[in-house]
Amino acid sequence: MPTLLLLLASNVFMTIAWYWHLKGGMAKPLLLVILISWGIALIEYCLAVPANRIGYAHGWSGAQLKVAQEAIALTVFGAFMVLYLGEPLHWRHLGAFVCLMGAVGFLFAGK
Repeated sequence: MPTLLLLLASNVFMTIAWYWHLKGGMAKPLLLVILISWGIALIEYCLAVPANRIGYAHGWSGAQLKVAQEAIALTVFGAFMVLYLGEPLHWRHLGAFVCLMGAVGFLFAGK
């Protein structure tokens, strides 16, 4: 459980680091946006690295860690896209989520 919670928190910070500037931030100088995003991403790394170490120490494979991270990232970004960027969800988003959950299922089957 700590692995999933840390991955969730890290993905929230990474999504913000990568995409916060798209709404109302296009007028900011690119170098400033990069530096701010870099600072936010540092927090993400401080959460993601322990998440991966804990997960690996508890028997998760590298592939399981990565696919879990991607599934969480898609979920976090979906919420960010709707709540912050104001973009609508479409059936394609659900299709992508179902495919990614299938990948999670394949990698964690029999675990």
